[in-house]
Amino acid sequence: MKIRTRKLIGTALMIVLVMGWAFLFMSLAQTRLGEGGKLWQFFYYVIAGLGWTIPAAVLIKWMSRPD
Repeated sequence: MKIRTRKLIGTALMIVLVMGWAFLFMSLAQTRLGEGGKLWQFFYYVIAGLGWTIPAAVLIKWMSRPD
């Protein structure tokens, strides 16, 4: 697969990943996080906010592979 095709597919997947991640963790925060304490909320948002970078890094590595 050519690099241009991988970048096109990767870009579309990245948009889906970020939007899906945001909707998933926002809905979890609304349903489950209300009864938690402030410290629990802090760690939840840190993990949820940075957690998408791991799958994104794998996707970017795949996108930048040479032909």
